[in-house]
Amino acid sequence: MKNNNKDHFAIEGLHYETGKPVRIIIKNGIIDDICEITDFKDRDSEIIIAPGLIDNQINGYANVDFSGDNLSVDGIIVAAHAIWKEGVTSFLPTLITCSHEKLLKNLKILREAVDKIENLGESIPGFHLEGPYISAEEGYRGCHSIRHIRKPSYEELLDYQKVAGGKILQITLAPEIDGAMEFIRFCIDEGIKVAIGHTNASAEQIFQAVENGARLSTHLGNGCANYIHRHKNPIWPQLADDRLIVTIIADGLHLLPEEVKVFYKVKGRHNLIITSDVIYLAGMAPGRYTFLESEVILTEEGRLINPELDCLAGASFPLKRGVENMISFTGCSLADAVKMASENVALMYGLHDKGSLTRGKIADIILFRRVGNEIKILTTLLKGKIVYQT
Repeated sequence: MKNNNKDHFAIEGLHYETGKPVRIIIKNGIIDDICEITDFKDRDSEIIIAPGLIDNQINGYANVDFSGDNLSVDGIIVAAHAIWKEGVTSFLPTLITCSHEKLLKNLKILREAVDKIENLGESIPGFHLEGPYISAEEGYRGCHSIRHIRKPSYEELLDYQKVAGGKILQITLAPEIDGAMEFIRFCIDEGIKVAIGHTNASAEQIFQAVENGARLSTHLGNGCANYIHRHKNPIWPQLADDRLIVTIIADGLHLLPEEVKVFYKVKGRHNLIITSDVIYLAGMAPGRYTFLESEVILTEEGRLINPELDCLAGASFPLKRGVENMISFTGCSLADAVKMASENVALMYGLHDKGSLTRGKIADIILFRRVGNEIKILTTLLKGKIVYQT
């Protein structure tokens, strides 16, 4: 970095899209100018500059569970610092199916953190509710607690949105549950993005959900039973509908490489979002833990298993692992993989000042090296401020 001070400085590196040396001028947290340069002195360092990653599904991090009993503002700060370290500059804290009282309590704490802590307010544009209005069927509910799964409630959602300060940006639900279509329309009217997930809906029910405004598929290929009908299952109609943008967990454990490759071929780089689905065990040592009222096992390879339900219990790898694997599994470019973890997410949630290296955008930027296929984050800038640096 050059002339680094609080309000006005420059960074140099290789542009993630073109591979050419560029200088980016940052003023007051905004990208003021970006231009190619010929006097780049650190060409051999191969430092790459890209927009910060945006993760729409983080359930917790660094032993901080956003759906847990002990959530606190201090804990959210700890989680955020660990998330920034992995190159994610914006994220949606995700609350999983639990009691009405706990959702109210934890949404209130999240809002307090966002309102009081400056960097958190810049980093967290809103929240994601995954459930509680999902399928109660074994397999399709995943590791969500069956005793808290329930039918959609307008009153509940309004309560949640009130304590969240209007910051609920997304809700994931199953279209086949009673009252889902009306509820989808209600959410859209409230400005909440609706995603299809943890569902055993028919093709017609999925079609109707999209007709009523659903535009996302949450971690497609997961939140699904281990054994499904080869023709009549909820995956095909979601892949087939061009109006649905699918999110996938590309950690190498949730989906096979060939599944990722097919999803990418069908949806393309514009209609696919890489998500992490990490839980609070990200960065923890292998062992036995409790998550969503059940025992889970974190294996040496990073797999999170709920042995009782025979399913995965979220993920343990950060979003950059999905970027790495997307390149490896599909052969797509670094630029396209980053786009699926930044620009596409920004566009989905109307974060028009984020997601790309463009003059006038907020300077949410990462600098990294590639060591083989691995991305090594060197610096994370949040609105022009260094929030992580090696």
